[in-house]
Amino acid sequence: MPATVKRPPARERILMTAEALFAAHGLRGVGVDRIIAESGVAKSTLYVHFPSKDGLAAAYLRRVDDSWRGKLRAAALAAGDDPREQLMGLFDAVSASYERHGFHGCAFINAAAESEPGSLPHEVTVEHKRTVRAWVRELAEAAGAADPDGLALQLTLLIDGTLAAGRLEQNPAIPAAAKEAARAAVERACPPAA
Repeated sequence: MPATVKRPPARERILMTAEALFAAHGLRGVGVDRIIAESGVAKSTLYVHFPSKDGLAAAYLRRVDDSWRGKLRAAALAAGDDPREQLMGLFDAVSASYERHGFHGCAFINAAAESEPGSLPHEVTVEHKRTVRAWVRELAEAAGAADPDGLALQLTLLIDGTLAAGRLEQNPAIPAAAKEAARAAVERACPPAA
């Protein structure tokens, strides 16, 4: 008797389907009917879990937020104990995203371009960007930056610009150039460790 494969719960199937479709086609490029069809749930089931498409898009973005921030943290830690090197390690996560098959750029930048200010997806996007910048600021402060806010802003802009460029072309020279620019910014802003 063949083993049966247990299907994930409906909510998880909906989110997995939405994640793949939104990443590939954008928030506006995917209708609810397609998500229903590809996830194999009834319309009423989708709306029990997600009362609106904006709610589903926000759940998708929160899921991406957890994943992306985990990748950034792992890359920073993999760079070693020196906060200056951890700041450089962030760009290893960016570079790895370029290597992923089907990379479509930053989910948050893409969502911001497609959603109205004040909408739930836009609010989740703004929250994500502020949270990442605040964490990078903590690293910049630990690295001894004279202006940790300024350095965090510079580095997160480099990350965002690099991810946005990935939507256009997946040239590995782009994240390498961003890391080089980040290193110059960190060296200017942070004195070497004693």
